Amino acid sequence: MFSLDINTILLTLPGILLALTVHEFSHAYSAYLLGDPTAKHYGRLTLNPISHIDILGFLMLIFFRFGWAKPVPINPNNFTNRKLGYFLVSIAGPMSNILLSIFLTFILGFLIKFDMSTLVYNMLYFAIFINLVLAVFNLFPIPPLDGSKIILTLLPRSFEEKYYRFQKYSYIILILLLYFGFINRVLFPIVFYLFNLLMTLVTFII
Repeated sequence: MFSLDINTILLTLPGILLALTVHEFSHAYSAYLLGDPTAKHYGRLTLNPISHIDILGFLMLIFFRFGWAKPVPINPNNFTNRKLGYFLVSIAGPMSNILLSIFLTFILGFLIKFDMSTLVYNMLYFAIFINLVLAVFNLFPIPPLDGSKIILTLLPRSFEEKYYRFQKYSYIILILLLYFGFINRVLFPIVFYLFNLLMTLVTFII
């Protein structure tokens, strides 16, 4: 789907910035609504991309299609219901990307209907795909991805210590799974299925 030519980088850049910013802001805002001001104190309760971007992770994402943003700091002890709060904050990021991809699909459909710029169409096309990739990828139950935190909230509290012990090695495991293509074999069939559903919605709008 992607290649590393300059045109593709420029076309995907807005989608990457938008997806990362909305994802991290959603974590911060949901935590704030649930009573944890930690992210706000660290300046993360904003839609300014600069506040959420890790430079190295951002460059890795653009050129190697694997990267990261700055993790949003939260303190689950501030939640009235610790497990529920942690669950809602963890799932807020991926869900925001899914909702954003649906919203962008409607915009794409109307732009095509009214025969707007091909450049804008291509940017939206990539942005929808990128948001789906970010959402599905983050739902994998591997630390430090959101999916692992969601699973953690469903397990007894006694598992937390084992989780944090395992997290020390999780980056290595994640990189190995990516390098040998195990994650891609699961990730992209799901993403393409969802993407095709949204493109069917575009056809309906047109």
